[in-house]
Amino acid sequence: MSGNGFHPADRRNLAAVVFNPTNVPIDPLREAVRSAENTNGWAPSLWFETGPADAGTAAAEAALAASPDVVLAAGGDGTVRAVAEVIHPTGIPLALLPSGTGNLLARNLRLTLNDLPRAVDSAFTGTDRAVDIAFAAFRLPDGTRKTRAFVVMAGIGLDAHMAGNTNNALKERIGWAAYADPIARSVLSGRRIHIHYRVDNGRTHTLSAHTVIVGNCGTITANILLLPDAVVDDGLLDVVVFRPRGPLGWAGIGSRLATNGVLNRSRLGRLLIRTRSESTALTYVQAGRFEARIDTAQELELDGDPVGAVTAVRLTVRHRGLTLRLPTDDATPQRLVPP
Repeated sequence: MSGNGFHPADRRNLAAVVFNPTNVPIDPLREAVRSAENTNGWAPSLWFETGPADAGTAAAEAALAASPDVVLAAGGDGTVRAVAEVIHPTGIPLALLPSGTGNLLARNLRLTLNDLPRAVDSAFTGTDRAVDIAFAAFRLPDGTRKTRAFVVMAGIGLDAHMAGNTNNALKERIGWAAYADPIARSVLSGRRIHIHYRVDNGRTHTLSAHTVIVGNCGTITANILLLPDAVVDDGLLDVVVFRPRGPLGWAGIGSRLATNGVLNRSRLGRLLIRTRSESTALTYVQAGRFEARIDTAQELELDGDPVGAVTAVRLTVRHRGLTLRLPTDDATPQRLVPP
């Protein structure tokens, strides 16, 4: 982790770059940042590198110490999650430089991917927009309690099992196809979880499910629309429970999700998604809070990163609690609610 120390009292605008060296083409990134600094009259940016044992929390904390005008997160969903967790209370805008495998927040915001100069330029010239940020307060088997933020989705069951049991080297080489093996093994095993859950202030229910996903965004890998009603700044979490019965049940889920992707391309299609009947294999609900107790400790993932096995979790959302720096011409993406 390093910085150039430039921080005079009467200073020009200053950017801080938090980057994951394993995901980011560092030389092109430095050149794009240098060009944007010169074009816009900003001071030389400060640079903070993430490490193997830290996805970006320590780097983001060091960046905040310099009181930057914007923080650029260059990395995958894990880097974005860690930086957002640290900087959201300050109101300092977060600019996304998508560089990982999923880039799910950027995809849900319909930002342009694989255009590093444009992404960097937007960090210096874009428009600020507030979106929701969610939190998971969870209990570990030894009784320890922790709280972590997330911006895309939290998952218990198959979703978390995938995150914790996928070969990272294989994922870097072939992307999301690396998840095929853990998915297949989980489906064939019939693995299910037993939870006691409550939505907002409702009564407690008990269910047996294959996986539970709670999202702030609706689209997952391969542009599959998992949560059709999810909007990133509506102040709500969208919950989906997977309860398929055998291979045919999984086939039905696959067909439904594939259909969602096709229908979502038109206004009429989106209306059909929201009006068609709910299947028994997929159950949806919206909430400001989702709480669950789990009979046997299960893995929890946040934005694709495993956080360990948990026995209880409480998921909440802070309405428009995170400021993003978005491209000016994309300042109101379709999936955002107008301010």
